[in-house]
Amino acid sequence: MQNDVKRVLVLGDGSWGTTLAKLLSENGVETTLWSAFPEQTEELRERRENARFLPGVRLPDALQFSADPYSAAESVDMVVSVVPTQFLRGVAARFEDALSGDLPIVTATKGLEIETFSTPSQILADVLGARPIAVLTGPSHAEEVARGLPASVVVACEDAALATATQHAFSNESFRVYTAEDRVGAELAAALKNVIALAAGISDGLELGDNAKAALLTRGMVEMARFGAARGAQPRTFFGLAGFGDLVTTCCSKHSRNRAVGEAIGRGETLEQILARMNMVAEGVWTTKALFGPESDLGDTALPIAQEVHSILFEGKDPRAAVLDLMRRELVGEMDGLVGEL
Repeated sequence: MQNDVKRVLVLGDGSWGTTLAKLLSENGVETTLWSAFPEQTEELRERRENARFLPGVRLPDALQFSADPYSAAESVDMVVSVVPTQFLRGVAARFEDALSGDLPIVTATKGLEIETFSTPSQILADVLGARPIAVLTGPSHAEEVARGLPASVVVACEDAALATATQHAFSNESFRVYTAEDRVGAELAAALKNVIALAAGISDGLELGDNAKAALLTRGMVEMARFGAARGAQPRTFFGLAGFGDLVTTCCSKHSRNRAVGEAIGRGETLEQILARMNMVAEGVWTTKALFGPESDLGDTALPIAQEVHSILFEGKDPRAAVLDLMRRELVGEMDGLVGEL
């Protein structure tokens, strides 16, 4: 089936969307990168560079650009959605009449919608109707992938044919794609790891040391798996590329926007100050808000790290007080609350 993917539409001209479009084009797939802004489309076409989100990276001559949903979607075999979660519903609505009802979508967006507590795939299905949807996720900073540095990710989908088609469309000698079936787990891992990355950045900003950060990542991983298991995901998914792999990258990399936001918070800046100067989206901020927002459905799932991150970001809690509250929690078994087979 891999040979059936001849033409792909990529939604979203941020750093990751641009990188995936570049990757597909270089793999010989006829690819169109859609931008919501016509002026940005013209600049991309003329400069062959995304100077705003991916500076210094030459885009292939074969890569096409469009700001029109209908012409961009014409005769495509697959859509790749890389629109930030909080804008995804509005963008998907623009394509409601442009995409056929059975056209598969691969979502590479990470987060939860604040207003509905929905994942990106749920948003897409809600707006565009039931159709095959796969989740592409894993440790993959655009700044590195776009320059051909080695990376491995996973595409998760209940439809084995779609997973395999996606795997072959994207894979090359520097970008290796694995397949999995647990789409729910992969998507929840992608969202939750950004919240833990904020906590890791706060730890860095407070200069708490390597021991604290190692404990934070480890306990954060259990927290992520606990959250996923309560929503029907397989806990083992969180210990693969979608969870552990992406968590390590996001919590430790100089490229991580979420870690950088957390570090600035730990050094004493306010969230408003940080967001005002940012050019890109730090999904973890809005995922944290969604986790404890009016539409949240946490039930009795314990998320102590995420809870403290929310208190710091949105309730003005002092980061050092949050650390003390985490350390003073009731003593428990290491894997308490984590159900299911690893």
